[in-house]
Amino acid sequence: TERGGHCTPRHRPGAASPAAGPEQNGTERSGAGSRAMHSLAQEIRSFSRANLRKQRTRVTTLTGRRIIETWRGACLHMEEDEEEAPGGGFVQDLSADLQVGVVKPWLLLGSQDAAHDLETMRKHKVTHVLNVAYGVQNAFLNDFIYKTIAILDLPETDITSYFPECFEFIEEAKIQDGVVLVHCNAGVSRAAAVVTGFLMNSERLSFARAFSLVKNARPAACPNPGFMEQLH
Repeated sequence: TERGGHCTPRHRPGAASPAAGPEQNGTERSGAGSRAMHSLAQEIRSFSRANLRKQRTRVTTLTGRRIIETWRGACLHMEEDEEEAPGGGFVQDLSADLQVGVVKPWLLLGSQDAAHDLETMRKHKVTHVLNVAYGVQNAFLNDFIYKTIAILDLPETDITSYFPECFEFIEEAKIQDGVVLVHCNAGVSRAAAVVTGFLMNSERLSFARAFSLVKNARPAACPNPGFMEQLH
């Protein structure tokens, strides 16, 4: 029969019981909601940062040294890559990367190895050090003027947002007749991008010309694809 526009099914003997009424349905929904919230609360309590996906970046320096940067939570860990590189029996040179690119007589580009080698620093008459690595300590605080700007070597990092502070420090070193070494971990991506950007800004050079100067000074220079796109 139809009542008020709604169809009320007849209940036949032996047939399944009619659907529960509104109050019963509401109770069941409430119980289901409570169970879902309880389950969610348990998942939150059992959550561990250790379950987060680790961000790993493999860097190869000019000398063939391979370094792995791994993010675990909020900490950056750096270690030698012991995995054999493609090419079979090729023996890697694991010595320190002390090659310093002389972009200008007062503007140098290198790796953390060079920045941590006092003899190399004195050989190039370094007075100022711009450290744009993440998690790399400054080695000779009593001997040089340092500026640390921690930048992540990720394509999505907006490296241009760090340029004003970096450029100001480089200009200060120049005005003071100093020699500034710009370095990151491997002297390949972050530091190279900063120096390229500085040349483009201070000397009004095109990207191609500025990067050519950087590449000639340090052939290993190779900013990650995201940095390259921003520099263009």
